[in-house]
Amino acid sequence: MLVEDQVVVELKSVQIIEPVHKKQLLSYLRLSDKEIGLLINFNEVLLKDGILRVVNSSSTSKDVRELL
Repeated sequence: MLVEDQVVVELKSVQIIEPVHKKQLLSYLRLSDKEIGLLINFNEVLLKDGILRVVNSSSTSKDVRELL
């Protein structure tokens, strides 16, 4: 999912986030030339515990500070 043409969001519902899930999101970021991604796992008691931010440091897109 792409939000505001800036942030790639990957939704999961798994017991634990595996390294392959992070690499999958990083691949999406690289292919779409986006810098920020969120990996959200809905299989957590508290949703905030299931949110992981992934940064594509090789992105050529605009400065991320514009998002904050």
